Amino acid sequence: MTDAPWTIGRLLTWTADFLRERGADSPRLDAEVLLAHARGCPRIALYTAFDEPASEELRTQFRELVKQRAAGKPVAYLVGHREFFSLSFDVTPDVLIPRPETEELVVRALDLLKEPRPADSETGDAAQRSPQGAPRVLDVGTGSGAIAVCLAKQHPTAQVTAVDVSPAALAVARRNAEKHDVAQRIEFLESDLLAAVDAGVQFDLIASNPPYVTTAEMAQLDGDVRNYEPHLALGGGEQGTAVIERLIAQAAPRLAPGGWLLIELSPMIAARVEQLLDAAPGLQRRETLKDSNGLARVAQAQLATHITPP
Repeated sequence: MTDAPWTIGRLLTWTADFLRERGADSPRLDAEVLLAHARGCPRIALYTAFDEPASEELRTQFRELVKQRAAGKPVAYLVGHREFFSLSFDVTPDVLIPRPETEELVVRALDLLKEPRPADSETGDAAQRSPQGAPRVLDVGTGSGAIAVCLAKQHPTAQVTAVDVSPAALAVARRNAEKHDVAQRIEFLESDLLAAVDAGVQFDLIASNPPYVTTAEMAQLDGDVRNYEPHLALGGGEQGTAVIERLIAQAAPRLAPGGWLLIELSPMIAARVEQLLDAAPGLQRRETLKDSNGLARVAQAQLATHITPP
């Protein structure tokens, strides 16, 4: 092997072995994504280029990416994007990397947005609500904008508000909304939860992937998460529910009659979040949804009675 030429195929094989030895969870995939990025081609194009010689310039660029990956830097930050719900999202260290688990929340939200809503004439809130067929959606802690953008993309009449306490995260979310041609239907607000959201607006759906990692769990996270992803978007305090408690209290008065609250969570705090929802005035807790691994993932509640915003 020492005298063999460095082809695309040999680079992939060597790099996958190298990353595997250093504990990477998906060494072959990491190698392919990084090499495709360095080569400026779709990943699938590598399969028809296995025997193609790799130039010194390509190898130098690829070597630097592999070195950073071996040190623990996530692949998504190295290449600057991550696929979520079949869309490519720009990511930077200012935002969490979108996870497949969050797609469960998006699917549920889209299903709910298809359901007919109570007629405004029955609720008396026509001035505060959007027209029938054009639901108002609030994404709290939008990060990269993955939830907001996917909902706007898949529901072409939804009016979405996306909030985040981080200006840098909002900048990334705006770029993703523009990238997927939905920026005109998403309002971005810098806000600590709902603090800056118009108190006169009611939402048919409030969705959030809030910080929910407990203080103890933070110390046990994999290095590529603990050392690179923003702690502001991860840490949920001693019980993992510090932000969620505030979110539930603020969200209930902002829901339209019959409106839904969806919260992504970890299985470890599911029981605690269910207790918080059971105790929230006006909310009726619904069944907590499980992910593809059978683990509790999305807490649900629906507004049972109208609550006048403070």
